[in-house]
Amino acid sequence: MGEESLRKRKGEHSGKEDGQSVQSHEPQTMNLQKQVGLISGICMIVGTIIGSGIFVSPKSVLANVGAVGPCLTIWAACGILATLGALCYAELGTMITKSGGEYPYLMEAFGPIPAFLFSWTSLLVTKPSSFAIICLSFAEYASTPFYPGCDPPQVVIKCLAAAAIVIITIVNSLSVKLGSYLQNFLTAAKMIIVTIIIVSGIVLLAQGKTENFEDSFKDSKISVSSIGLAFYNGLWAYDGWNQLNYITEELKNPYRNLPLSIIIGIPLVTVCYVLINISYFTVMTSTELLQSQAVAVTFGDRVLYPASWIVPLFVAFSTIGSANGTCFTAGRLVYVAGREGHMLKVLSYISVKRLTPAPAIIFYGAIAIIYIIPGDIDTLINYFSFAVWIFYGLTTVGLIVMRFTRKELRRPIRIPIIIPVIVTLVSILLVLAPIISAPELAYLYCVLFILSGLIVYVLFVHFKFNWPQKISKPITMHLQMLLEVVPAEEVTE
Repeated sequence: MGEESLRKRKGEHSGKEDGQSVQSHEPQTMNLQKQVGLISGICMIVGTIIGSGIFVSPKSVLANVGAVGPCLTIWAACGILATLGALCYAELGTMITKSGGEYPYLMEAFGPIPAFLFSWTSLLVTKPSSFAIICLSFAEYASTPFYPGCDPPQVVIKCLAAAAIVIITIVNSLSVKLGSYLQNFLTAAKMIIVTIIIVSGIVLLAQGKTENFEDSFKDSKISVSSIGLAFYNGLWAYDGWNQLNYITEELKNPYRNLPLSIIIGIPLVTVCYVLINISYFTVMTSTELLQSQAVAVTFGDRVLYPASWIVPLFVAFSTIGSANGTCFTAGRLVYVAGREGHMLKVLSYISVKRLTPAPAIIFYGAIAIIYIIPGDIDTLINYFSFAVWIFYGLTTVGLIVMRFTRKELRRPIRIPIIIPVIVTLVSILLVLAPIISAPELAYLYCVLFILSGLIVYVLFVHFKFNWPQKISKPITMHLQMLLEVVPAEEVTE
């Protein structure tokens, strides 16, 4: 009946009785196209994960464990954990085929409150802080060549990071096409620099530069907290392992290609990361690596001289690529939350001329700039990882719970239950270890912030208080005129 009335309405608009013209266009307008194959899926995983992390985290991972051996072990272990986590998400993604990452899984497993807290935390903590970290990494690499022999001033780094956020926000607000073209170019640049570093490292190893690997576990300082913090920094470099779940509906043959993309893609990234770290250690001792302001730049100076300028340039491209990708997807998240009534309505509006969710992207850029002002990279990474692993853990618990509470759901991919159990235990360890051994105020703020979402939920979602909408009506009206935005049209299903 719904289909008939839809056809009638569309027929009236086009002045045709016959529904054929509607049918011929229906797949293009009504559904997401299944255009992503196995190779594209693998490229998406590799392209999303390899970003600023591998150029920033080696120093922090090494600082926490103190020696080459444990450092390489942590990088490999992070890859294994990311693969196991992604396999859990593969079962969830083919069982609940809604897009939107963790939100629909938490909604199905535990109901609206954890799902709301996830979207609240994503919008105001994890997504903007990850954008801020990436732009700070870009700023460090872009400014290092101008300050040979010393660290760039913090003011310069923060101003440059803020400028990067503003430019990326403007590009993504102006045009979807411009944003995606920029992404394709920057992904190619990222793969070039990764290849250069790995090939240089293999050549140096073949020449016998192995002295830094002798006695590689000597002087290691291993405790529960140091391993937890080393994992935070390592896993930051792997963040993006769950990206394929955001586009499950667009995968060709998802039941085959989703698990295959994960099983090929993430181990491929793990091998790249371990080889990049080995390359760093062929030319730097542990102490030199820790003293380096930008690890890849030091590597370039020692190996590629006189063409060492290539490294900071391409690393800057790589980090800007990650930031652009993050802004591209997270802008959509703010837009969906606004549409669901979980954020101010104006955030779900769309630009009339450019058809981009401009208010959402601008809001997101503004919050990221706020994070840049007080934060340095390491603190922000710990803050981000702490928040994000609470929800990764909760999602895998949801998978275990649904094995018993939602037996009727079809599971095209069914992983052994030991995998979500391992991921849940590791996430509990990752969340608790740093709090117990090295408590910091950042973690407390993070927990309080997540819990403050409960107050917002009770007042505005449960009791539906509408006075904020009344107060924001004149603001919304002025913003609509200023940004030339309107509410999105409802898609009739």
